[in-house]
Amino acid sequence: MSFPTYPDYKDSGVEWLGKVPSHWNIKRFKYIFEERNERSQHGDETLLSVSAYTGVRPRSEIRSDDEHLSRAESLEGYKICYREDLVMNIMLAWNRGLGFTNFNGIVSPAYCVFRHVGECSVRFLDYLVRSDDYIGYFKCFSRGVINSRLRLYPEDFGGLFAALPDREEQSLIAAFLDHETAKIDALIAEQETLIELLKEKRQAVISHAVTKGLDPTVPIKDSGVEWLGDVPEHWLVLQLGRVCNNISDGPHFSPNYVDDGVLFISARNIKVDGWSFDDAKYISEEDYRDFCKRITPEYGDVLYTKGGTTGVARVVDFEETFQVWVHVAVLKISTNISNPYFLAYALNSSGCYEQSQLHTRGATNKDLGLTRMIKIWLALPPMNEQDAIITYLNGETTKIDTLIAEAQRTTELLHERRSALISAAVTGRIDVRGYAPQPEAA
Repeated sequence: MSFPTYPDYKDSGVEWLGKVPSHWNIKRFKYIFEERNERSQHGDETLLSVSAYTGVRPRSEIRSDDEHLSRAESLEGYKICYREDLVMNIMLAWNRGLGFTNFNGIVSPAYCVFRHVGECSVRFLDYLVRSDDYIGYFKCFSRGVINSRLRLYPEDFGGLFAALPDREEQSLIAAFLDHETAKIDALIAEQETLIELLKEKRQAVISHAVTKGLDPTVPIKDSGVEWLGDVPEHWLVLQLGRVCNNISDGPHFSPNYVDDGVLFISARNIKVDGWSFDDAKYISEEDYRDFCKRITPEYGDVLYTKGGTTGVARVVDFEETFQVWVHVAVLKISTNISNPYFLAYALNSSGCYEQSQLHTRGATNKDLGLTRMIKIWLALPPMNEQDAIITYLNGETTKIDTLIAEAQRTTELLHERRSALISAAVTGRIDVRGYAPQPEAA
């Protein structure tokens, strides 16, 4: 759907804004917001935080599973905020770390809290300050050398400009965005559901192949292992320790990381369907050589996560030198495994994954210890069947992974569409005053 532009524009006088609708006003943020600096006397109010994805929420809703939430006396002196206040994490404003709150509560003293002044629509302002264009603007005026150190101080924020229509038009734009983004969000949710279903199908295909084989007519037997169930009669049922020549984990401490060195793999870098090296860390050659006294991971080994996210296996399919942390086990296969890919497929099956979770200990610092890991049971076919299963699963998982990638790309495009629509509406590049929602298809 395309939208018209405004009939008349004027030069905003702000380089990045360029031309804006002629009847819009240019204001500094200090005339739109006033900083609030009330402090909690007891610290017993609802603790809030800002998420780049969901805006301002109670801290208990957006904290990670392994993060401890303290309600200690240290919350005394936290900043008070009220519903419809703008809450800003000045260290992350450049990364959408700001938004309006729908809750009364308290926030970190390191945050800034602003109340809006004058006639305005909070929904419109929330879309505006979290839009891509304004986030880029905030980043330009945040102080610091690197992204992790950038700060948008309140005096700098107050000196920046915004282009605003009157209250009535702000409300119209906000209503338009509420309706259109809700439709896009529904499409995104459909794609995310599809992705989850495809991932479930992927695991089901793997699980069936590595426990039942490819020939449905062969005689079966009870494996004697609850998580495996019935398996082909001629297959062996062995524990993981029996199919590996060596199982070791990485160093039990964090090394000194360097900008350019030897790749250092942790559990977060290992996924069932690929590597995740966007945030990979590196260690020095000296540390690498020292760690190799304990373990030397190589091409063709199976890496198996044992800390953080436990029970994920992947074959090393690259030649680059690397080392692993304590959260990763390196499995060197024995001669009764024809190919490391069979072991990885088996460990990623439902039965083996469930066993890995059963053997994992710890509420916050989860660990699948090596002595427990080697007790995981798996079904082992003859060599020729292992090879056939690998060939079959390579083909089936490739088809499913292609569908997953297509759904993920569609999701990315929808997110881009959503962001572009918000930016266009809050900067006046499109005119939505005559917008009428289309009736939903029957």
